[in-house]
Amino acid sequence: MPRTLLLIGTRKGAFFLETNDRKTWELRGPFCEGWPVYHVIHDPRSGAVYAAAASEWHGQAVWRSIDLGESWTHSSEGIAYDADSGREISKVSTLAVGDGRLLVGVEAPGIFESRDEGETWSLLSTLAGEPGSDKWDDPSNQPPGHLGISALMFDRDDADRFWAIVQGVGLFETTDYAQSWTPRNRGLRADWPREHEEVGFCVHKFVRSPVDDSRMYQQNHVGMHRSDDAGQTWTEITEGLPTEFGFAAATHPHDRDAFYVIPLDPGHGRTMPEGHAAVWRTRDAGSSWQRLDAGLPQRDAYVGVLREAMAVDPEDVPGLYFGTSTGQVFASTDEGDTWTQLADYLPPISSVEVAAVE
Repeated sequence: MPRTLLLIGTRKGAFFLETNDRKTWELRGPFCEGWPVYHVIHDPRSGAVYAAAASEWHGQAVWRSIDLGESWTHSSEGIAYDADSGREISKVSTLAVGDGRLLVGVEAPGIFESRDEGETWSLLSTLAGEPGSDKWDDPSNQPPGHLGISALMFDRDDADRFWAIVQGVGLFETTDYAQSWTPRNRGLRADWPREHEEVGFCVHKFVRSPVDDSRMYQQNHVGMHRSDDAGQTWTEITEGLPTEFGFAAATHPHDRDAFYVIPLDPGHGRTMPEGHAAVWRTRDAGSSWQRLDAGLPQRDAYVGVLREAMAVDPEDVPGLYFGTSTGQVFASTDEGDTWTQLADYLPPISSVEVAAVE
């Protein structure tokens, strides 16, 4: 019977939470020698686990384990811009794997590729020539915490098609494996001046329905949005939520109309509104929303949840998981109706991914 493995990236290394029954969980770690880990993923094809890590002391690298954490190696070979390009890499921030290709997104914005399971890397794209790209390398547009390429997602059926978020600029799609790009931001809202019609939007997280390729959702800096045409156009679905701001989002594995978000205070604190921890769910594609808070802290819970820190498993009754900026991991095995705490006192959590492993 497959085990459920939660892969957790934190400010001080990676951790695993493992279970056979989604009732009793075992915590393992820390891994990656305490490096700040921004994103951890599992490759179901090879069984390898990869972690994108960036350290002020050691630089940037992608860690790899082929035995579910028993041993690790890491490599940054090839993750660098040419010395005469005027660009520097400050962090590696997000990973994606598909069809034997491993991608890592970096800051300053760019995408590097490995075809040997993370041993060596080569530059795939900087999205040069896209609207706004002339300003991506300006240090004033790279404040502390900026991720550059903050998300990557492969198409399930077409290995040459994937999407990338350039933080603070928008969502882009390629159908020819990064040879060309198309902005996918029509219908989004921005409450600030923009120089270009197609970009200048702050997409925090986007997700795609596992049962309907045309249905996407996103959590934006200003609002939640739905797409019914695979991201070509977007419709806002914020009404009914306590704020328009947040980072994390997840789709239901079997219901195209069910979507989860964690709204946050849009001010500099960026924590649960009024200290009341909750996940919000729609079952009708955003026409209405329900607060899910049974078992979560109801007061004084001034915690945040980052963009990669919520995940859902594919069980018949799916489990939902999220990690907080103060080191707690919460889980629901009834689609969010009730919650339990799986872990506490971890370092601040950057990412939570779920995998089924043998």
